[in-house]
Amino acid sequence: MNIEHLAMRLIEGDRRALAQAITLVESGRADHRVQAIELMERVQSAGREALRLGLSGTPGVGKSTFIESFGMMLVHEGLKVAVLAVDPSSARTGGSILGDKTRMELLTREKNAFIRPSPSQTELGGVARRTREATLLCEAAGYDVVLIETVGVGQSETVVAQMSDLFLLLLAPAGGDELQGVKRGIMEMADLILVNKADGDLEAAAQRTRADYAGALHLLRKRPQDPQGFPKATTVSALQDKGLVEAWADIKQLVAWRKEHGYLAKTRMEQAQYWFAQDIRNGLLRQLETEPLKTAIAEYAKRVEQGEITASRAAAQVLAALKATTGQI
Repeated sequence: MNIEHLAMRLIEGDRRALAQAITLVESGRADHRVQAIELMERVQSAGREALRLGLSGTPGVGKSTFIESFGMMLVHEGLKVAVLAVDPSSARTGGSILGDKTRMELLTREKNAFIRPSPSQTELGGVARRTREATLLCEAAGYDVVLIETVGVGQSETVVAQMSDLFLLLLAPAGGDELQGVKRGIMEMADLILVNKADGDLEAAAQRTRADYAGALHLLRKRPQDPQGFPKATTVSALQDKGLVEAWADIKQLVAWRKEHGYLAKTRMEQAQYWFAQDIRNGLLRQLETEPLKTAIAEYAKRVEQGEITASRAAAQVLAALKATTGQI
């Protein structure tokens, strides 16, 4: 693969090149990883930045419907929108349906929109391992807004906040526990809470849920990166396109304030440090799958299983062997 040519096509806005680039960075092959690192270095020279929006919510809350309605609104404003949708992988087979495009028929047909579903594989936190790199590729390709839709697994789904400028939490009305806002985890990471399905018979329930969450947000400790009035809870109806304009106005207001006060740049620098550390951890874990450590681990596992050695002692000896092979930088 000619990485220089691929990078050039991607920077020119070639959608096929963007798809090929994301496939490359998602590959687990060692030779592809070398090429992916070279590609990321080349596209970084484009110097482009997009607004990165992370979106989470429980399954069935209407994330795909919201993204399509919200994305169509942004496209009609003249913006280019990329959607990175992470699909849950089967714990048995490892396969994913990757059906997000079929749920966003209108947005899929827009020339200024790009939708890429990716499998979560074994990753926790609701995002795929290389979602951040895919976001940077979309930026280099000239997209103005990148929407990162997570799997939707629950309160632990906070990794998306480490790759986005704003974290949107989508909730359903009358979810059964309106005091989730006082719990730590996903709620304290949210910059904007959107209560979806505020239409028809559910509209009154949505307004009550919004009020409950708005009250709960006041119980959380004030964050320095938030202006007065944020984080906030509001209602939307993706089905009827209600509240989307107001939500977009809130997003722009918050982004503008954080840019002015330096929090946006600071957050991106902290995120870069976070992913540097994650790449090191992932690299060390991959070393455990190489010889001779792989064989040694299998032998220790048998001894642990037979009761010849404790799990803690076996793990300590494997880590000592890993330290001996890595040495010093």
